[in-house]
Amino acid sequence: MAELNITSIQSNLYWENKADNLRMFSQKIEQLPIHAELVILPEMFATGFTMNPHPFAETMEGDTVRWMRETASENKIILTGSVIIKEDDKFFNRLIWMLPNGELGFYDKRHLFAFAGENEKYSAGHKRLIASVKGWKINLQVCYDLRFPVWARQQTKNGVPEYDLLIYVANWPERRSHAWKTLLCARAIENQCYVIGVNRVGKDGNGIYHSGNSMMINPLGEVLYHMSDDEDIFTLTLLKEDLEKIREKFPFNRDADSFTLLDEDE
Repeated sequence: MAELNITSIQSNLYWENKADNLRMFSQKIEQLPIHAELVILPEMFATGFTMNPHPFAETMEGDTVRWMRETASENKIILTGSVIIKEDDKFFNRLIWMLPNGELGFYDKRHLFAFAGENEKYSAGHKRLIASVKGWKINLQVCYDLRFPVWARQQTKNGVPEYDLLIYVANWPERRSHAWKTLLCARAIENQCYVIGVNRVGKDGNGIYHSGNSMMINPLGEVLYHMSDDEDIFTLTLLKEDLEKIREKFPFNRDADSFTLLDEDE
């Protein structure tokens, strides 16, 4: 039975202050139970969702990525969250998937939040990242991607779904929390997978309030965990057997339309 222990850390963030954020998350991660395996942090967890990337962007050898590598190694966990990265004179809102052995994968946010001018400051990614751990395939996405179901749409190969768990890291504001909660459940139902959304809480440097509403949802759209407003650390054990039973009982994926995401080949 393939078990996966997943921890979400819903936290307030120090606005544009890497040192305090990394120190704070170090303290939170040190408190995790010994069986923690995958730890999820919010979007831009080191700075908050800033549209001022120049002073805070770093390379893949920078302070935050190095902190993620050291933290994953010391605590023997997989650590994920998004960071501001500069590459080829472009800025990316980049989700890092850091393994305890120091190896990593990354995903650059595809859908940039033009309503806040993110598209003017950052460059969009064109390739999804589906990671594998303990027999689980995990689709990793960032915040605004949630509004675009095609980018997350489950595809099958020889009848086998391409992923089992869909994760969103976010800085999603309270004023649109109804959409956040509704769309997370919709992604779980339509893709017949577990969905986890990890959001921040508190006001950012622009005075925008975030109510958290981090959630863990099963493939039937049933909410297994939900926390609003308060900071919280929560660990849930997912069983692959439970997912397979649901897919066997309700084999809806067999009737799905086939398609190709062309951007993945660019």
